[in-house]
Amino acid sequence: MIIHDWGLLEYELAYEKMQEVHSIALEDGQNHLILCQHPPIYTLGQDEDQSFEVETFKTNRGGSITSHSPGQNIYYFCFQTAFPARFFSKVLSVFRSFFKSHLPLVHYDKDRPGFYLKDAKLLSLGFRYKKGVSLHGVALNVCPELSFHNKIHPCNLKDISSTSLKNEDLSLSCAEVNEKIIRLVCEVFDESL
Repeated sequence: MIIHDWGLLEYELAYEKMQEVHSIALEDGQNHLILCQHPPIYTLGQDEDQSFEVETFKTNRGGSITSHSPGQNIYYFCFQTAFPARFFSKVLSVFRSFFKSHLPLVHYDKDRPGFYLKDAKLLSLGFRYKKGVSLHGVALNVCPELSFHNKIHPCNLKDISSTSLKNEDLSLSCAEVNEKIIRLVCEVFDESL
């Protein structure tokens, strides 16, 4: 597995660079995991057609409206996905394992795709599959400024707010979370660095 660590990067630039990594993955047949964070922005999935009271950036991923800001770890997967359902199941397994170890009450809701603690969302995910390689990925709230995230309802779910690992008294840095997630991705996908 090839890791791309981009640090803090404007969403639009990361979006363009992700397309480039996708092209590389098509050619080299490798799995590429992109790590980054974004300055504050709200993004929309391709099927979302309503307007919001905040400025948004339209993407070609699945899902509705999502908020991004520093303190939120992004994992973009440009992975070989001959079987998207199997790939998606493995992604869920990575994050289920993470939460089982650190916040066991967090659960995945398939009807409102994401990971939740009661009525608060900790993790959003949205993918697209193109020519057998995945695009987009996962946004995990580690320690972002929640007031920005709670200007919207995550994924336009009216009864849901955003929370974070820090807000739930889990004191892990963004770097520590990345280390744990990379290790779990390697285990679940049988990958090495």
